[in-house]
Amino acid sequence: MSDQPQANTNEMDIEQLIRKQIADNKVILYMKGTPQFPQCGFSAKAIEVLTQIGRPFAFVNILENPEIRATLPKIANWPTFPQLWINGELMGGSDIILEMYQSGELKPLVEAHSPAA
Repeated sequence: MSDQPQANTNEMDIEQLIRKQIADNKVILYMKGTPQFPQCGFSAKAIEVLTQIGRPFAFVNILENPEIRATLPKIANWPTFPQLWINGELMGGSDIILEMYQSGELKPLVEAHSPAA
């Protein structure tokens, strides 16, 4: 029987899960709450922008996943939520998402990686 600390094993499993989510979902938003019920203004702003673009996207409610909430900032080197990932690359939080949307950069990027519903 192994005496390996459980915390390290769980952290590795969570990191693998996060990397799989990012790889499997070309457009994914890590947020507080859900698209129907965002639990912070920044997440609500990100949802508003993505809804305007009108393409499907995946999301993870970090309030229901404290392990992801604790581990993702280490992987992303980005301390806050929401976090928008497109094609495996972190775009940023709500301010950056809004700036990219207003400048016209975000819509074609989302459309390129998210097929029309």
